[in-house]
Amino acid sequence: MSEISDLEKTECYDLHLQNDAKMVPFAGYSMPLNYELGIRQEHLYCRETVGLFDVSHMGQAELVADSYERAAEALEKLVPSDVVNLKENGLRYSVLMNKSGGIEDDLMITHRVSNDDREVVGLVVNAARKLHDYNIIRAHLPDDVTLNVLEDRSLLAFQGPDSEAIIAFWCADAVDMPYMTEIDTHFFDVPCRVSRCGYTGEDGFELSLPSDQVARVMRMLLSFPDTKLIGLGARDSLRLEAGFCLYGQDLSESVSPVEADLAWVIHKRRREEGGFLGADIVLEQLKNGPQRKRVGLLAQGSTPPARQGAVIFNQNNEEIGAITSGGFGPSVGAPVAMGYVQTDLSKLGTVLQVDVRGKRYDWQVTDLPFVPYKTFKAKQPVQH
Repeated sequence: MSEISDLEKTECYDLHLQNDAKMVPFAGYSMPLNYELGIRQEHLYCRETVGLFDVSHMGQAELVADSYERAAEALEKLVPSDVVNLKENGLRYSVLMNKSGGIEDDLMITHRVSNDDREVVGLVVNAARKLHDYNIIRAHLPDDVTLNVLEDRSLLAFQGPDSEAIIAFWCADAVDMPYMTEIDTHFFDVPCRVSRCGYTGEDGFELSLPSDQVARVMRMLLSFPDTKLIGLGARDSLRLEAGFCLYGQDLSESVSPVEADLAWVIHKRRREEGGFLGADIVLEQLKNGPQRKRVGLLAQGSTPPARQGAVIFNQNNEEIGAITSGGFGPSVGAPVAMGYVQTDLSKLGTVLQVDVRGKRYDWQVTDLPFVPYKTFKAKQPVQH
C-alpha cells in the first residue's frame, strides 16, 4: 500500500477532507472511501435521490487527426467496436484489446464535436491503467494521428433519479440529453463537456471540467440540500448491482470480451471484417463459444457475502471457477457476486456452491443486472 505522502490528489481533495471523508489509497490517488452516511446509506441515497462522485483520477484524452474518420480508423485497430460510424456526440463503451484476445482496459469512446466544429475521438480510461493505455495506443498510431492527454481536466459524476432536475439549474442543455451522448456546453459560466451514461445503473451525468474550476462546480452542486457526496465504497456496490465490470477484477489481460459476456461491444461490421488486435481468437470464440463465461450469482438463504477470489464448485465438488466481484447488495437486500464459470454451468437458474470463509454455500446463476436499469429513455432512436 502506498504511503499517503506518495499519493496524488485530485483538485477536490480539500473539499473531501472538509466533508469528513475517509481517504484511502486507490490507483495511486488519495480518494474518498465514504463520508458521513457510510457506504450502505450512500449507496441507497444514490438510488433514491442523487449522489456526487469525484472521479477526477480517471484519464481523459483525445485522438486528433485531419478528420474524425481517420482518428476512428486508427483506434479500431485496438478496439472491436464500430468507432467510425459512431454518430456525432455519441458515446460508446468498448475494450482495449491485446493480440491474445484479452482486455487491456475498458473505456468510453466519444465522437466529440466541439462548439468550434472540431471533431475528435474522445477517450475516458481507468485511473489505474491510464499510463499503460496511453503507451499502447501511441505504439499503434500512424504518424498522422496524435494522442493528446488532457492533463488539465477533471471529472465529476452526478447520479440518481434527481440528477436531471438539479443539474438543469445551471446547465439547461443537459435536460433531455439522450442516453449515451455527450455535449459541449457550459455549467453556469464554466466550459464543460456533459455526458449521460453512468456507472451506477441510475440516470446521471458526467461533467468534464477545467481542473481549476472543478471544486467550485462541486460546491455549487452541493449547495442543493439533496445532493450528497458518495465515495468509492458505494460506487463499487452500485456498479456491482448494475452488473458492470471493474478492470483488474472482472476484466484482465487474459479475459476476452466474449468470456466477459461483453460480446455486444463487437459490432456487426467488426465481426465481419476483424482487423483489431486478437480478432482471430475473439471471432473464433464468437463462432464456437468460450470455455468460460462471466455470470451473476445470487446468494440462496442465509449466506455471508463472497469476495474476490472465492472458489466456485459444481454439485460434484469440482472446482469450476472463481468470484471476481462480490459483496452485499443494499438495494437487493442480499449478497450478490459476479464470477467466471465453465460455460456449460452458466445457464440461468443453475445452483453452484461458493466457498466463503471455509464453508460452502448455495448460489444461483442469475440474470444481470441485479437491479433494473433506470437510465434515461431517449425520446428518439439513439445509436448505441
